Amino acid sequence: MLIIPAIDLRAGKCVRLVEGKLEQETVYSDNPVAMAVHWQDQGARWLHVVDLDGAFAGFPKNLDVISEILAAVNIPVQIGGGIRSLETVERLLELGATRVIFGTAAILKPQIVSDACARYGEAILVGIDGRNGRVAIEGWGMTVDKSTLELAREMKERGVQRVVFTDIRRDGTLQGPNLEATGELARATGLKVVASGGVSTTDDLRAVKKLEHLGVDSVIMGKSLYAGNITLKEALAIAAGEEAEA
Repeated sequence: MLIIPAIDLRAGKCVRLVEGKLEQETVYSDNPVAMAVHWQDQGARWLHVVDLDGAFAGFPKNLDVISEILAAVNIPVQIGGGIRSLETVERLLELGATRVIFGTAAILKPQIVSDACARYGEAILVGIDGRNGRVAIEGWGMTVDKSTLELAREMKERGVQRVVFTDIRRDGTLQGPNLEATGELARATGLKVVASGGVSTTDDLRAVKKLEHLGVDSVIMGKSLYAGNITLKEALAIAAGEEAEA
């Protein structure tokens, strides 16, 4: 299982929100590039970068910082937030991103997802963000009348092979991940799933790892790392099944 540290960008800074609410923001670093290098130096094999300003605006707002991060590290980086056109996908891939994550576009412009998958294959992911089982879009500001499972099945039909699943009610809260919903999404669709939101303890990580056989092969970690609840070394050991050696 992969452990993927998150770098959420807002106004050029590395922040964390609670349930996606701007008024519940904590700034963890004024230098996201240095933070990216830090996680790489600590052993991270992937990074997850989200342009929060872009998610709310509908187009990337932190491209300069994203470009600097991509130039500064030599591990794969997946990027989301405000990606709603093929031109933006192409730009990010040209800058060095390994994966690009559609969110709102999967609901509002699903044909773009099909076109991107046909052109870029496994480089295209879809972020499925759920609030009480329904899909949330527009920076989580709007909930639509579609279940997370329905959207996952539709995206699979359009060529998507991997999704990032976030339970918004758990994100940034350190209350533990929604294991039932995460496992069901993988089981019911056959998609590879990147779990996101709520991991707060080593026991949470062990519980997510038990879903690996269903296709939950990665977990994004944010606040738990930044707040020091779990060290990246501990997380990597659990993910690799090497706790005795940690």
